[in-house]
Amino acid sequence: MKAKVIGGGLAGCEASYQLLKRGISVTLYEMRPAVFTGAHKTSGLAELVCSNSLKSIDPGTPQGLLKSELKSLDSLILKAAIIAKVPSGTALSVDRESFSHEVEKVLKSFPNFKLIREEVTEIDNYSIVATGPLSSSAMCDAIKGLTGREFLNFYDAISPIVEADSVDMNMAFFASRYGKGDADYLNCGMTKEDYIKFRNALLSGEKVVLREFESKDVFEGCIPIEELARRGEDTMRYGPLRPVGLVDEDGKRYYAVVQLRKEDLLSEMYNMVGFQTNMKYKEQERIFRLIPALSKAEFVRLGSMHKNIYIESPRVLEASLRLKKNHTVFFAGQITGVEGYMESAAMGLLAGINMARLLHNMDPLVFSKKTMIGALSNYVANEPSTFRPMNANIGLLEGLESINKNIRKEQAFKNSTNEIKKILSTLV
Repeated sequence: MKAKVIGGGLAGCEASYQLLKRGISVTLYEMRPAVFTGAHKTSGLAELVCSNSLKSIDPGTPQGLLKSELKSLDSLILKAAIIAKVPSGTALSVDRESFSHEVEKVLKSFPNFKLIREEVTEIDNYSIVATGPLSSSAMCDAIKGLTGREFLNFYDAISPIVEADSVDMNMAFFASRYGKGDADYLNCGMTKEDYIKFRNALLSGEKVVLREFESKDVFEGCIPIEELARRGEDTMRYGPLRPVGLVDEDGKRYYAVVQLRKEDLLSEMYNMVGFQTNMKYKEQERIFRLIPALSKAEFVRLGSMHKNIYIESPRVLEASLRLKKNHTVFFAGQITGVEGYMESAAMGLLAGINMARLLHNMDPLVFSKKTMIGALSNYVANEPSTFRPMNANIGLLEGLESINKNIRKEQAFKNSTNEIKKILSTLV
């Protein structure tokens, strides 16, 4: 039994793993390095483009609940992330290079796995399409031909990364918010004067003009820092520059705080948390160096924005992620309309499981909406009127409507655990 997976991102790699462990031979196609996207920088499988954070591991959060489900279902992406993790408090953040290497190493350990590095321009039967939000134009044409629908789109943004040695440690301090957990974040404090000067610079900073760009097309979770500045004087201070719970070694509190998160295991690079931007490169260097601790910052990578596409899933997909018009083709990952690394991996896991079931002559599974995976897959298949990219969130979960808000998270975890146990009992 054979399956074809198109796209070597998180969803494609997760789908491949779920197929391989169920005895299905997999040919994984990845177009890099022959063809690059506007955001990818390497040819590695499962490259993390925007951020190195896979968000919270707290099971009381939607992201933590999703990770709990993925752990129970033996997710490759989650296992690789844990091996490649770097300190980041209650979040799961990874060394990008180590993470990618681990994913590729595991897949290549299967004798029935084959990796072909070339662009795919046609979609065959028994294929999982996981080409992501930056699919090539040829693949977009193939998808349009298969689904008979046009694409939807939004704009996503990338945060800058700075060299650790270029941060002025006399102006920065390690701390976790409210002293919870290890002091994994490097904090760059700002006085009110610093903050006002910085905000004014953001407001006047020269931006890249995006073709067909409209502010409504920006995903809310990736709003550029200059847009937050425009929304109001204190908007950034209630967002990524929130100073509450952060005190330096001398007990000093700041008007605003820029947080830096480790990018690699050697702590040589730091990501500017929440600093997605659409400003021109020279403007980014000038303006971000107005942050006192970053006055001499050297940037490994500057921020950028790119257009993401996703299919009109409610019109074309079942909740199993199977194509309505062709039951031998599945879609997975961000191209389905989920947003986020672990959400993409979860859709890859579901598509991989269901393709394996198809090849074993079994009916596909539709996960309960009491699970986060099921809530997401049902959202992309059944939300035609207001369909927009969706992160894991507790509002998607079924069975909590009459539950007291104080115990809703606890009940969500209990419901999810029970439903995942039922699913595990049916898996091949």
